[in-house]
Amino acid sequence: MPTVQVVSEVNIDLHTVLDGVARLDLPELERFASDVNSLVARRKAPYLPQREAALLRKINRGVAPAVRQRYTELHAKLLNETLSDEEHNELLSLVEIIEKADADRLKYLLELAQLRSITLDALMDQLGIRRSVHV
Repeated sequence: MPTVQVVSEVNIDLHTVLDGVARLDLPELERFASDVNSLVARRKAPYLPQREAALLRKINRGVAPAVRQRYTELHAKLLNETLSDEEHNELLSLVEIIEKADADRLKYLLELAQLRSITLDALMDQLGIRRSVHV
């Protein structure tokens, strides 16, 4: 990787820097561009402590789309009263998976609320999470 010597109190105008960047070969230029983009993102994004970032990833994970889709299909059959015994058992299994994911999500939300010293309701408002009521 090319190196750049930086000496204090040296002023280089932007055009000189860009001329130097223009001389990089393509892989080095791509790596440089990626580093610059990372720098821009870090400056734009608010800093999140590592634990909060990990909790947010877990909160947003959810269940697999295939599980949700199959649940929706089987639930429709249940409402139409066309569900076989085998499908009923599968539906019960999917309900367990979804309920476990929901419980885990709530646990992570509560932990994040405690880290931020706010109520669960306030956290859900911050994150734009709406409560759903299942009857």
